[in-house]
Amino acid sequence: MLRNIKLSLWGFLIGLSGLWILANLSLPETLNFKSIRDLFIQYSGVIAMGTMSIAMVLALRPVWLEPWLGGLDKSYRLHKWLGISALTGSVLHWLAKNVPHWAIDLGLMERGARGPRPDPATLSAAQQFFNELRKPAEFVGEWIFYAVVLLIALALIKRFPYRLFAKTHKLLAVAYLALVFHTIVLLDFAAWTKPLGIFMGLLLLAGTVSAVLVLTNQIGKKRQAEGTIETQHHFPEMKVLETSILLKDGWKGHKSGQFAFVNFDAKEGQHPFTIASAWNAKDPHITFITKGLGDYTDLLPEQLHSGNKVNVEGPYGCFTFDDNKKRQIWIGGGIGITPFIARMKQLAQHQGGQAIDLFHSATELAPEALEKLTADAAAANVTLHVMIDSRDGFLTGEKIRNAVPEWQSASFWFCGPAGFGSVLRKDMSANGLPKGAFHQELFNMR
Repeated sequence: MLRNIKLSLWGFLIGLSGLWILANLSLPETLNFKSIRDLFIQYSGVIAMGTMSIAMVLALRPVWLEPWLGGLDKSYRLHKWLGISALTGSVLHWLAKNVPHWAIDLGLMERGARGPRPDPATLSAAQQFFNELRKPAEFVGEWIFYAVVLLIALALIKRFPYRLFAKTHKLLAVAYLALVFHTIVLLDFAAWTKPLGIFMGLLLLAGTVSAVLVLTNQIGKKRQAEGTIETQHHFPEMKVLETSILLKDGWKGHKSGQFAFVNFDAKEGQHPFTIASAWNAKDPHITFITKGLGDYTDLLPEQLHSGNKVNVEGPYGCFTFDDNKKRQIWIGGGIGITPFIARMKQLAQHQGGQAIDLFHSATELAPEALEKLTADAAAANVTLHVMIDSRDGFLTGEKIRNAVPEWQSASFWFCGPAGFGSVLRKDMSANGLPKGAFHQELFNMR
């Protein structure tokens, strides 16, 4: 599905560039530095606001896009790439606007002669109105640009705490609304009656509606359900906590392999966790298995208690094991075992006809955790292969091929560290795994 993400990104960029070219086919009579600079300022601004508008729409977690993109995890990857594209376009837009002024101040360039200003009498009322707003729009655009650069940079810094990232990232919606004003006023007035202007108008409208929904906390509101923590099981040596939650009305069920945003603490906000249980409407419990990763998750064993109220939003994701292969090979790296636990619990209730091998690679595994995993695999008729790094070495494609001779006829489902999955995918593909047979969840929300 990464292919669809790339197609979406490049297709949008090329399409928007094509509309810009179409709108500017009548080039200025004199092509000089100033006219080329003006064209580039317009182009970079269009790219920056276009990509930011789509990123704003994706911030709403649109479920209808999941089948095309391959799940919300892939949607967030596209959201990230769009954000980087918007940042790049904004920086180029800012540089094109300011570098010539700096060069003139340093004596590196001569100030060009100003062209004749249009006679106000020849302008429509709308054009005159927009002209009067140019200076405020330029002022807003410059200072909001600095805020956008800072906010996007914070979003890309992984060490920046997630709870602060979630709060500061929301401010981008405010910045976006200010930039909509900047764009409406400063986009070439003639462009508004052309396909580029019509398309940009639709993008700005969609982005504005999305920004308002973000700021009024409407994201996923219809997919939320309240719950109460009933039981917990802590595995301290593994830094793992298993939490069972009784859900009230509002949860419409989920498929194995999907995830949800869980709010254990209003101050901390939502965090995404893979669901580790099959759904049974007659017994509306949902289980999450979390691992301490050096952040908020380290505190969960101490902060969570039976009876605590929680909010669960979802489900999301397309890592749902849906294919027509007679054999599947599952690979769970560390806490990435979670979706496979949920699937095994589902298969224990409704056996499928597929032959399944589950490889669980971990640095360590508590005896009780191994016992539960073994029991789940037996109940689901899944062949379990446990690989402890210190005992068995790191899991490799060669070890998988040796353990499952029929591997080429199987689909692969991987959940775990992204680098580990990338290495395995490349290794299996190099040895003949058909394209599209390796499914990997990109469980990274930033």
